[in-house]
Amino acid sequence: MTGSLRFRLPAFFLVGIVISGIVAALIALRLFQSYTKAQSFSELRREASGLAQLYAASALEAADKGQRAPTFAAAKLELATGDRIFYVGASVFPGQSSGLKKLPASAVDPRVSTSDRPLTFEFVPPGETHTFLAAAEPLRLQKGAAPFGALVIAKPKTELQRQWLPLLERLGLAFLGGAAIAGILSAYLSRRITAPVLALSHATDEIAAGRYDVTVPISGGGEMGHLAERFNEMAAKLAESEERERHFLMSVSHELRTPLTGIRGHVDALRDGVVDDPELMQASLDVVAAEAQRLERLVGDVLDLAKLRAHRFTVLTEEVDMHRLVEQAYTSFGEEARRREIDFQLVENGDPPTLMTDGDRVLQVISNLLSNAFRWTPDHGSVVLEVATSNGSVSVDVADSGPGISGAERERIFRPFVSHDESGGTGLGLPIARELARALGGTIELETAVGRGSRFSLVLPLRQA
Repeated sequence: MTGSLRFRLPAFFLVGIVISGIVAALIALRLFQSYTKAQSFSELRREASGLAQLYAASALEAADKGQRAPTFAAAKLELATGDRIFYVGASVFPGQSSGLKKLPASAVDPRVSTSDRPLTFEFVPPGETHTFLAAAEPLRLQKGAAPFGALVIAKPKTELQRQWLPLLERLGLAFLGGAAIAGILSAYLSRRITAPVLALSHATDEIAAGRYDVTVPISGGGEMGHLAERFNEMAAKLAESEERERHFLMSVSHELRTPLTGIRGHVDALRDGVVDDPELMQASLDVVAAEAQRLERLVGDVLDLAKLRAHRFTVLTEEVDMHRLVEQAYTSFGEEARRREIDFQLVENGDPPTLMTDGDRVLQVISNLLSNAFRWTPDHGSVVLEVATSNGSVSVDVADSGPGISGAERERIFRPFVSHDESGGTGLGLPIARELARALGGTIELETAVGRGSRFSLVLPLRQA
């Protein structure tokens, strides 16, 4: 359970939210601490400045009237402000008991005794265990005069913590609420995200078990929709490939069984003495030889096609005179053309070039195309073998006056063992021709129409010697 994507995705999402919340809370707390400390120092400076000015004004007024220095009710002032009041330096109220505590110079910042400007600092008063925040204001009777002491206003630093606690409580509540919402949202999103992934996983298990009739529902767009669409295409192609493989094996077994059955029948008849007439024996031997030759051709074609599709077919590179090669192919079918009274023509548009390619394989492709043309061309028909050079390529066209090919059959004829004639064809000629053309770096193109014949074109790149 903990190793599944449905658990890990919301868990990682929630952990990320928690870490982000903690970092944000720590940053907010640190900023609030700095803010409250700065505010406290600012308040202490204002208070110290006000009390120092009050003392100076009262002392000058008393001196003008010839009176003693004013009293300073420290206890009442501390009660009113909530802060502690100290002084450093000479006696602020000579001859009077003001209630102020005098701090030794060693207890505070050393600058307090010598500076003529307000200062803020932290210190631990004598007899105390907690740190205080303090502001020191120089005491002087006249503006610009040298200070004779400093008034120190201080407050415990622990008071700041009492301001932080409400913030911590609110941050904690907000964090818990945010984590709960994030958890619910992450669980919902993880289900939305992992549902198509689990569907793909289930469909993959089905395909691994050999069941290709699975379809993953395409929900929405984006990457998951694209992945589901491509998966369905893959499953359909796998099903089609398995069907083709099954059909290929059945066709191979059927094509192999047919000549073997004929061979076995005639061999059994000869061995059992059923045929004793020399002419009939010779006829049986001729049939055995023909069927053996057909079987050899079939096995060779199957092996060639398998090697081509497995990319284990070796293609040689040599100088090939296309004029001589096309004439050789034309001559090899001349006898059949005369026997069937087929108008067989060779047309050369310009001088055929010399290519760097595999001549035997090119001849095999042309022969397969011619064999297919003669198979479908009726007696007294026409077959044209044409070679031309244009646009950096060499094309060898084979046109026939056969029945043509329908649109539905244009692709099927290039599949193994797809043959509708009864002349003994195996249905491997065109598939081998197309695979050989691809291995040679070329293509097989087809132009056809029902009732108007067909034109197959072998197009090879013009790589001259």
